[in-house]
Amino acid sequence: MEFELVWFDSLGAKSSCVLVKCDINILIDPGVAIMHPGFPASKAKKILWYEKARRKIKQAAKNADMVVISHYHYDHFTDFDKKIYENKIVFAKDPNKYINDSQRKRAERFFGNFCREFGGRDLKEILEKPSQMEFGNPLEKLEIAKSKNFGDYQRRREELLEKGENWFFERAKKWNRYPKIPEMEFGRTKVKFAEGRKFSFGKTRIKFSEPMFHGIEFSRVGWVFSTVIEYKGKKLIHSSDLNGPVIEDYAEWIIEENPDILILDGPMTYMLGYTLNMINFRRCIENMLRIIKEADISLIIYDHHLPREPKFRERTREVWETSKRLGRKVLTAAEFLGKRPVVLRS
Repeated sequence: MEFELVWFDSLGAKSSCVLVKCDINILIDPGVAIMHPGFPASKAKKILWYEKARRKIKQAAKNADMVVISHYHYDHFTDFDKKIYENKIVFAKDPNKYINDSQRKRAERFFGNFCREFGGRDLKEILEKPSQMEFGNPLEKLEIAKSKNFGDYQRRREELLEKGENWFFERAKKWNRYPKIPEMEFGRTKVKFAEGRKFSFGKTRIKFSEPMFHGIEFSRVGWVFSTVIEYKGKKLIHSSDLNGPVIEDYAEWIIEENPDILILDGPMTYMLGYTLNMINFRRCIENMLRIIKEADISLIIYDHHLPREPKFRERTREVWETSKRLGRKVLTAAEFLGKRPVVLRS
């Protein structure tokens, strides 16, 4: 198994794109977004990095047999570039459930473009009647996080979880009203909805997780899935946007999978005190330390979200010190490529 880190945040534009090369080639999350206004670089440089990333992603797509879209944020998918998806199997986030309103709208646009470009049809022509599905409380599957004691914060946490549950079940009602976007096949170009499914292609095994929260429990940002690829005794995990991971059960899942290569997004340290509070930030650090100590991983690419501000190493110091002490290889994508993260360049 080989892999190419196509583009990541440490190179100057928001992305988590990787090309995994087995007896088939799999391009994961072919999207890029320009860095936020507070990123310490000129607008011209940000645009330059963004455009370079777009070119790199399009080049990588030429060598891919399959494309994975873990969710509908623009730093994880491109809407729309025919050459990225043409003649490929696209494993996409299910747009009909475990999705928020903004991502549903983006999915509708994406699949509308997909139908038009590859099928010569309007998406409305193939929409199906809404599916009447039953949804359990997703917190019930998070046994570790659910039982964790947060001390003085516990009461507030319980209030937030109750609000989250109410929000979730209101969302579930919407999912049962959505016209259903079906899987698609236009000649050699296909779409399959990935969550919770397994596929085999020659000696390559691909497994997709069930929907996972994009960050904390009941994150309003939505859901993602993670990708597990196995080939000739080697295993790679691409985490997508677990933000740390924040949730203890997701760290446990990674430890149990015990991949050889882990491509893990980190906490949004540039949002500390805003969308990321110190309690959840500590969860991210503790979960990462568990992964480093308890899993036998040869290489961890620790990048997406993380190198968006100059103090990210200082704020996650325990992670880097522990990995060094234990002889674990933890690197940003830039460092893996022999470069310095652009946010640290003077």
